[in-house]
Amino acid sequence: MTRSSTPAAAGQPWTAGAGTMPSGPAGQTMPFDDGRGPQGDRPTVTIGSYPDYPSAQRMVDHLADNRFPVEHTAIVGTNLTLVETVLGRMTTGRSALVGAGTGAWFGLFIGLLFGIFTTGAWAAVILVGMVVGAIWGAVFGAIAHAMTGGRRDFTSASSLRAGQYAVTVDAQFADQAQDLLGRMHLTPSRGTGR
Repeated sequence: MTRSSTPAAAGQPWTAGAGTMPSGPAGQTMPFDDGRGPQGDRPTVTIGSYPDYPSAQRMVDHLADNRFPVEHTAIVGTNLTLVETVLGRMTTGRSALVGAGTGAWFGLFIGLLFGIFTTGAWAAVILVGMVVGAIWGAVFGAIAHAMTGGRRDFTSASSLRAGQYAVTVDAQFADQAQDLLGRMHLTPSRGTGR
């Protein structure tokens, strides 16, 4: 079931008169988002809901392959969940090792800069830069971990996951998109609409 969605006149944080975010890269003021997807002057229609992102992406890719104006589509993730995956225990030694690696890369960069202007043993300059960077990185890494006081003794990676992905198109292109999907037997699930 598809449902047209248009910005409501009152009671929404993104309507005129409400607060707005600072201007974006093009200098245009961006409206606040109420969590229902991209907002704008144009009404949108949900043409399909999918359980995972690759399925929604395949559908938009199929539309693009059939010369549909995909600049009028959006993939909207709903029911977002923040997942923090714990990768391992962080000790002072491990923190020093990570710091040494980061410092060595920075030292390599500085060594290369100084090596450009060296007439003789430029390889020695690069090597010294890496070693000094690794030493200082290890020291700062160990100090930084010690300063946390054991409040976060693990490393992790965070990711956002959506429970469902809706593909929306501008209302004026909805019939064309649904016709393309119907002809190619890619009719989406009709569970949820916006």
